[in-house]
Amino acid sequence: MQTSFRTFKLSKMYGSRNCILIILVCVITGFSFQLKAQSLYSKNYKGHLILCGGVSFPEEAIKKFVEFSGGPDANFIFVASASTSIRLDNGYIYEIPKNETDSTVLLRQKFESELAKVFGITKITVIDTRNKNDADSPDYLLQFKRANGIWLGPGNAGRYADAFLGTLFQKLLDSILVKGGVIGGNSAGAIIQGSYIIRGRSDKPLLMAKGHEKGFGFLKNIVINPHLTSAKRETELVNVLDKYPALLGIGIDDDISLVFTGNIFEVTGKGIVAIYDNRKHGDNWWYILKPGNKFDINKREIVPN
Repeated sequence: MQTSFRTFKLSKMYGSRNCILIILVCVITGFSFQLKAQSLYSKNYKGHLILCGGVSFPEEAIKKFVEFSGGPDANFIFVASASTSIRLDNGYIYEIPKNETDSTVLLRQKFESELAKVFGITKITVIDTRNKNDADSPDYLLQFKRANGIWLGPGNAGRYADAFLGTLFQKLLDSILVKGGVIGGNSAGAIIQGSYIIRGRSDKPLLMAKGHEKGFGFLKNIVINPHLTSAKRETELVNVLDKYPALLGIGIDDDISLVFTGNIFEVTGKGIVAIYDNRKHGDNWWYILKPGNKFDINKREIVPN
């Protein structure tokens, strides 16, 4: 009855032909977004996703990443393209090179060695290109073909989007998940896994940066916000969900990880996860998950233990 009433009012105000045009515009734009309000674990992925809320590498999450990838001798890739520098938990700092030289190759090899120690694995290959031509080059992507596990490092999610959105590299990431591989990420590497990204401009500190809001979309209609309580970001996703109510928001503390199997993630580590669904829960517009809790992103509800 509500739809008929609105259609009658539009017809009366604008005429039937204009009414049809208005309805079509609504369907093509915002209204179509509302029809996709349910979250979806994309494309029947057989693999796993791991999202970490800080810039460190939580031990429990890394163990799961290695286990799901096939063990310490599997083929691992670390993507550092979102950063200007990365500090490992053991104190080692890797400065991302601006140009490729003999010395930068040696520095990258040293970083790979240190990173392998942190992950407890035999070997890992580091890539840090931001060149979209590389990301679209079949020859460059050969090194990823056998990858069992890919980790997206911290930095700025907009750099990931600028370098890889719509490229063969992004398609390769999808294919790895479809075949049962694992993709993990911390901080920006967690943000980019959603379909909507915050802080999508590395040059300007905007929460919602128009034209820089699209992520890789492994998790459909989901926005991720790391560093939840340490950076006092508890209310940020309230604003995002107010503008885009079809999204599901997930805020993650620094020492928290989300380990996905299918549509369900388990909370591991120390701290909290905040869930934002554009509804009020008591005094807040979010509610809390704790370590050990499981959550179904399709049903948008806590899974009973």
